Amino acid sequence: MNRTRATTGAATGTTPRSGGPAGANLGLVRSHNTALVLGLLRDAGAEGISRLELAERTGLTPQAVSKITARLREQGFAAEAGRRASTGGKPRTVLRLVPEAGHAVGVHLDRDELRVVLVDLDGAVVGERHGDLDLGAGAEAVLGAVCAAVREVVGELAVGTPAVGGQVVAGQRVGGQRVGELAVGGQAGEALEGGELDGGALYGGDLAGKALDGGALEGGALDGGALDGGDLAGKEPGERGGSVAGGGAVAGGSVTGGGAGLAGVGSLVGVGVALPGPLDHAHGVLHRVTGFPEWDGFPLRDALAERLGVPVVVDKDTNAAALGLAVGGAEEVAGGSFAYLHLGTGLGAGLVIGGSVHRGARTGAGEFGHQVVQLDGPLCECGNRGCVEVLCLAAVARGEVAEAARVLGVAAGNLVGLLDIDVVLLGGRTVARAPGAYVRGVGEVLGARARREGTSGGGVPVRIAPRGERVVAEGAAQLLLAPLFGRGDV
Repeated sequence: MNRTRATTGAATGTTPRSGGPAGANLGLVRSHNTALVLGLLRDAGAEGISRLELAERTGLTPQAVSKITARLREQGFAAEAGRRASTGGKPRTVLRLVPEAGHAVGVHLDRDELRVVLVDLDGAVVGERHGDLDLGAGAEAVLGAVCAAVREVVGELAVGTPAVGGQVVAGQRVGGQRVGELAVGGQAGEALEGGELDGGALYGGDLAGKALDGGALEGGALDGGALDGGDLAGKEPGERGGSVAGGGAVAGGSVTGGGAGLAGVGSLVGVGVALPGPLDHAHGVLHRVTGFPEWDGFPLRDALAERLGVPVVVDKDTNAAALGLAVGGAEEVAGGSFAYLHLGTGLGAGLVIGGSVHRGARTGAGEFGHQVVQLDGPLCECGNRGCVEVLCLAAVARGEVAEAARVLGVAAGNLVGLLDIDVVLLGGRTVARAPGAYVRGVGEVLGARARREGTSGGGVPVRIAPRGERVVAEGAAQLLLAPLFGRGDV
């Protein structure tokens, strides 16, 4: 997959010889240099890239690149992808990224539904859960549902994914312990038959007395899809869909109610959570989420990190989506500056300026839906009158899609006039019901504005954002993955 990457390097770095991001030959910035190399390995895809090319594109010395790639290979993040003919001397060894060496969870926490995805280092979705949720059910119920869904999708790494014909594929890890070759044949009974950890299945045989993830799975904690007596809509591990709104899904915030976390899942980088704003991205604290004032001041990041035992990052849904689009290399955002407008149960915007997500001085940028376009208009849940969001959603409720698109286009025109962006992307479940109508309606308003202003090249292009209803959840996972690949600026 081709990706558009930022070209930011450390101030102490040398100038790259082919326009790539600059590295720095100092031990103090080893992680920065490693991120640059990882990013180039990812961008190279399955074809791979040679050490010499890595040195040329980063400006690092060949010795520094050799040390970094040796470390990455030892840690399992890089592997040989063959050899390439050289213009002189022996053929060059080509390296590639190992996508399955790391994973991140992305959570889209909407007002009435929850979507959780598990992605690998290349951004490919390898697991997903989706179901109903009531954001107004209270913190305990919502946190319980989120933790349950996260644990179930991560369980595909530790339980579901390695299971092949009742066996555990050698080398897979559960709770940080290698369990490959321990449940083959008659050992421990049919340990993973049907995807279950049935009662003492892993504890009645050769694994007797051995805890997985600190004992978190003892006593059949995942028997029949139940999490310590709770339920995730009665689904078996590995099965998708169903409701995740039950407050009792995870007792005490862990699999067994004892506070066990996910830190033992070796390939898991962390969990990214995206939800409607406004919120404080830097500290992971919610503000007055429109329509749900009871969340004001809630430390969502710390609350989830304590329950899950892994790093958690929280951001607005629109910022997460914009991030995922920016780092994913989609053709729709090749220009570098764009606005992602998300119309679902609410309306917001994610802004990418010069390749970086613009969050603002107080991480409050992008409250697009609450710009007032009609003085003394209908009252919005934010407390203002005549907001774009209330006007747009009212038109949607009346079945007047063309009017909703026109209102959205007027607001988008204000944004284009202010920031002079390259493209407008539309997404969200309301847009997904009539994508052509929204693209056409917003495009007509922007085109008319461009003609009035005599703008060269016509109106700003309007397109549907790629990745459909997963765009926010996938972007939330990138909140963890992007810094690993030198995109900490986003």
